[in-house]
Parts: sequence; structure tokens; C-alpha cells
Amino acid sequence: MKIDIIGDIHGCLPEFEALTIKCGYEWVDGIPTHPENRFLGFVGDLTDRGPASLKVAEIVWRLVIEQKKAFYTPGNHCNKLYRYFLGNRVQETHGLETTTAEFKALPRKEQQSIKRKFIELYEKSPLHLVLDENKLVIAHAGIKEEFIGKTSSKVKTFVLYGDITGEKHPDGSPVRRDWAQKYEGKALIVYGHTPVKEPRIINNTYNIDTGAVFGGKLTALRYPEMEIVSVDSTMPYIAEKFKAFT
Repeated sequence: MKIDIIGDIHGCLPEFEALTIKCGYEWVDGIPTHPENRFLGFVGDLTDRGPASLKVAEIVWRLVIEQKKAFYTPGNHCNKLYRYFLGNRVQETHGLETTTAEFKALPRKEQQSIKRKFIELYEKSPLHLVLDENKLVIAHAGIKEEFIGKTSSKVKTFVLYGDITGEKHPDGSPVRRDWAQKYEGKALIVYGHTPVKEPRIINNTYNIDTGAVFGGKLTALRYPEMEIVSVDSTMPYIAEKFKAFT
């Protein structure tokens, strides 16, 4: 299997286009295709904060559902948008407000279309992906070795939000343990969720969320070559959004 796994896009469509082109994809009929039939993989958080969340979501729906040329697993922002589309009461904060503003600006027919597509994409996608005969795992916020292949509520919380303690930082964000420091599994774990200035590679885990929506970069890990490809973001740089590991 040859797959190019892309970090958290968060509605950054120009960066998504530029990164796929840099990886050898050609945009035909509005979606990226590779002449050597490589697949794309998405670690979740397609939407929120960036300028083109719904367009990114629709492209990924086409790739995953229509074309079967990509793999996707949802992130916490995807989960929140899914609940919003189901009609659940969710707070339009932490980036969701940008996506819902896009949605409310659409004609009703287009609203129904994107709502249907995103709900289908979410419901047909696994909590985490186990690929290439268990050698590759894609999980939005990462995953412990003993959770791989499982779907309990505890696993769902972990893959969507990380190894949270239940405590909060002063800015309201959750305190998370550094699960990757203790990972000893054989499967390669590719994840995002926590923005880092450069891809973080530790103990056979790759964090490829390089903060595109915060002015960093959008990054792909090309598998099995293990080549990292990035493009610079067009968004304003917000230094405090990037996690520093020691």
C-alpha cells in the first residue's frame, strides 16, 4: 500500500491543493488523483477555523465515498460538526463558528447536500484506521497499543481528544499526557490533533499536525517511503498555538 497521510487541514484548501500537487497529484474534476494510484489518508479535523471547511469536507467525501481513493478517520472537530448536523445542541465555539457561518450562507439545497455528505462520510469511517496488515495505524489524536482495533467509549475519547487527564489549562484547553513517550508498539502510529512546529517523530509515532490553520505548515507523511512533505501556510502565524515538547 502506498498512501500519503495528511495532517489536520482545518479548512485550509489552498494548502491542501499545494501539498497534494507537491506530492505528485493532479487535480482533475475538482479532486486530487495520483498517476501511480497512490491513496490519500486524512487524520481528521478537516474543518473549522480555516476559510473553506465545507469544500474540504466535500472533496474528502468524494475521495473516500465516491472514488474509494482515500482513507479518513474523524477528529474531535469532525465529531462536533457531525453532532451539529444531526441537530444536537453544541456550542458554536473553538472554530465551529467559522464552519457553521459557511453553512448558513449556503442556499438550502446546498446545505442539505453537504450535510448529507458529511454525515455519510463520518458514519462510514472508523474511529481509527488499521492498514497494511496491522503495520500502519491512523488515529486523530493517537492511540495506545492496547486500544488498537477496539471501539469502546474509552478508545473513542482517546483517539478524538488524546490522553486527557480531566484537568484544564488556564485557556480552557484540556491537560493531556504525552502518550507517545511511552509507546512501544510495532505498528506505526500517524496522528495529529496537537499542533507542533515540525513533525514530531518518537517511538514509531508521527505527529504530522504542523498547524496549517495557525500559520505553520500542512504536512504529509508518504508511506511506506517515510518521506515528509510540507507546504507553508497562508494563514496568520499564532505562536502560542504550537505545543513545545521537552
